[in-house]
Amino acid sequence: MDFFHYLLSIIKTIQIRDIIDIIAIALIIFALFKFIRETRAVQLLKGFFVLLVIYIVSSVFGFVMLSSLLRAFFEASVVIVAIIFQPEIRKALEQMGRNDTWSKYIKIFSRHGKTDEWKKAVRKSIIDSADTAALFSHSKTGALVVFERETMLSDIASTGTIIEAETSVALLGNIFFNKAPLHDGASIIRDGKLFAAGCILPLTDNKNVDINLGTRHRAALGISEQSDAVVLVVSEETGTISLAIDGILLRDFSRDSLVAKLEELLLDEYEDEDLNSKRSHTKKGRSKS
Repeated sequence: MDFFHYLLSIIKTIQIRDIIDIIAIALIIFALFKFIRETRAVQLLKGFFVLLVIYIVSSVFGFVMLSSLLRAFFEASVVIVAIIFQPEIRKALEQMGRNDTWSKYIKIFSRHGKTDEWKKAVRKSIIDSADTAALFSHSKTGALVVFERETMLSDIASTGTIIEAETSVALLGNIFFNKAPLHDGASIIRDGKLFAAGCILPLTDNKNVDINLGTRHRAALGISEQSDAVVLVVSEETGTISLAIDGILLRDFSRDSLVAKLEELLLDEYEDEDLNSKRSHTKKGRSKS
């Protein structure tokens, strides 16, 4: 009975903030387990466990040098873990930042600047890119075009040549002409303008991608994994037109289907917002009348 009285007294002291605190810790632990299970962290965690066992054994048997070395290792384990898991931590933080739950609120502020001129420029860049891709598909000319969205790619753009020009089939054709100095890199389109060309993209870390995919496709997947960019790829070997989105490669686009998909990805959310805004204004006007 004393145990139950003691337990009841503890329960009575629990407040709502304590429950929220426990739930938050539980979610963090769950996320850590999920993170460990889905990455190379499982193998690294096994290595840490082996070192921990060695440290305990060395302490019990009085191996002074070995235990001192391992103690110093574990004291610096926070920094060591941050260094070892840097790619995984960065990817997890980027995914948190790109989560739709947060993006919906962040985009409310960024969308106010999307004018009709911006939409026209983006639509023109889509059509120019699709026309160029169709030509390249027939001539089997390789191309890699990155459509920047919410995630800014200035660090990637700095690896190439800043252009900041209006898009056109002629300009894109000259850039990706196989004798041109910038043809091997990626071109970045920002706000409907050709912002940079000849840029170096990170390759995908996914070991399960098709072994027949070349460097262009792996680079397209890589930048789509690390950002919310939409990446257009034209294969130099087959002429196939593909899009990389969120680490997934969609293939075999025609000119028209490519335009439709790019407009859906780059413009539709803003068009829907404008339509909803117009409807709300119309309702307000009717209610006043």
